[in-house]
Amino acid sequence: MSAGARRFSHVNLLRGDVALRHLLGWKRLPGDDATRAFFGRFGWKEVDAFFPSLTTWLLVRLPVREATLDLDSTVFDRCGRQDGAKKGYNPRKPGHLSHHPLLAALAEPMFILHGWLRSGNTTAGRGVIEFLTEALALLPEGWRLRGVRADSGFFDGKLLEFLEGRKLPYVVVARLTSTLKRCAAGSCQWRKIDEHIEVGEFTAQLAGWSCERRFVVIRERVREGRAAVGRKLIDVPGYTYRVFVTNRSEVPEVIWRDYNQRATLEQRIDELKSDLGADDFCRREFYATEAAFRSVLLLFNLLSLWQTAARPNQTYRRPATLRTEVFLCGAIAGTDGRTPVLNLSQAWGGLEQRIPMIQNASRFCRAIPPRLPKTNPSSRPPAPVSPYDNLTV
Repeated sequence: MSAGARRFSHVNLLRGDVALRHLLGWKRLPGDDATRAFFGRFGWKEVDAFFPSLTTWLLVRLPVREATLDLDSTVFDRCGRQDGAKKGYNPRKPGHLSHHPLLAALAEPMFILHGWLRSGNTTAGRGVIEFLTEALALLPEGWRLRGVRADSGFFDGKLLEFLEGRKLPYVVVARLTSTLKRCAAGSCQWRKIDEHIEVGEFTAQLAGWSCERRFVVIRERVREGRAAVGRKLIDVPGYTYRVFVTNRSEVPEVIWRDYNQRATLEQRIDELKSDLGADDFCRREFYATEAAFRSVLLLFNLLSLWQTAARPNQTYRRPATLRTEVFLCGAIAGTDGRTPVLNLSQAWGGLEQRIPMIQNASRFCRAIPPRLPKTNPSSRPPAPVSPYDNLTV
């Protein structure tokens, strides 16, 4: 996946990479049939045992202990008879089969905390409380969430009650019902932020809710040559409106600007699809496909954490950029006497400027990931020792 593969058959491209095989200490690399068979062994129990423990292991190594949690869903187009591929919301290909994954991501630094693969006929917020319960359980002791942000697909009173019960601050885009439209149009005391944008707020208790909640409204004047974000109200022409429900106490413009930072999650979802092929690795069995999807999320987190460890104080690089700038390098495996040596291409940019990055990454890579909870270590044979553990470059 990090090498640009988009299908299981692309695994065969690595089988001829002698240098990579020696680096890993393997006699041979698995082919595409073996890779498909590996993912075919995953059921829901194996998925539940394998990926959460690895996520928690990576979370402990993040340099921060607090972050904002963003919720979002996306659509994976499917062609065939895969389990769970059904007709549902699909703006790009209406009426086509799809899966509808659900994601929870930490915003600073970018880290995919949890992910579910769901059937294509599910709505954005279906099962979100159970999903969030699992996601919050992954956070190590001492972690704190500054808040939760979500779009209008998650505007549901039960979710808001769940977040309030956990004492989590939240900002959720409100779905503009007729009640909220009337309140937004006539019940706000508007305050200008600039020439084109005004803010206001009101409280309301919608049908089925147990209490009143605070709503923040952003009203933007429609201008020629500039697209205004939000919905138009028929009885108030010339403006677009965005309404947020929140339990935070800051002034409306602070809440609005903080929510706008959630747009980075849309960019990361695009990277998962276009750079790592998250929507391309698919098998007929549902949980085999989910295991492949969760593997892509794990790879994304590894790359994010690798950047934090190997390239501190540098701007974020998307996976495709890392692939071309760092990971793709012509190399020949050889020996100098009995010492394994890796001969690197000079076109890579020169080894001297890469030495700090390699040293930083090697310190992190000495960490040993956890074994599966159901595995008995004493019954396992000892892990093979790679002849390239003390590799000289």
